[in-house]
Amino acid sequence: MLLDETPLFEPSLLEELDWSNNTVPFSPPISPSQPGQGLVLRPLCTADFNRGYYKVLCQLTKAGDVTPEQFIRNFEHMKKTGDYFIVVVEDMDLGQIVATATLITEHKFIHSCAKRGRVEEVVVSDACRGKQLGKLLVSTLTLLSKKMDCYKITLECAPNNVAFYQKFGYSASNETYMQRRFFD
Repeated sequence: MLLDETPLFEPSLLEELDWSNNTVPFSPPISPSQPGQGLVLRPLCTADFNRGYYKVLCQLTKAGDVTPEQFIRNFEHMKKTGDYFIVVVEDMDLGQIVATATLITEHKFIHSCAKRGRVEEVVVSDACRGKQLGKLLVSTLTLLSKKMDCYKITLECAPNNVAFYQKFGYSASNETYMQRRFFD
């Protein structure tokens, strides 16, 4: 199995986003096509395994010890379903992933067999915080979910992050998030 540049999803989906529908201001202005000096926003590829993708994820949560074979197997599964949209920001000067976020689409029977989007694993490397990359990732995935015809998009976040997500039009629901863990 090779680690290569094959994208998880068609990059044209990002290129075709109507950034004029973005509701959050950026100063200085950045966008998916121009995320900042020396940075590229694009779909995840398997070669990102060696570009520090897991180092970034580990700044969010316990990512575990994953082999390249496990990574490729999971990547191929995600690509095959067509329901996973993991975006990364790569620092081209360093050849390292500095930020990532995931959009997962769930197919429903409700709302006339609509889709629901879920944002997960939004994380920006400590070294790149303050460059608006978190805002860029959330704005991008929010617009992408709309493009994918999701009837709604949801996320879970820590209480101290609520104000951040409210900037994008997210609001707390009346539902309670519950979980049952089987392992850490």
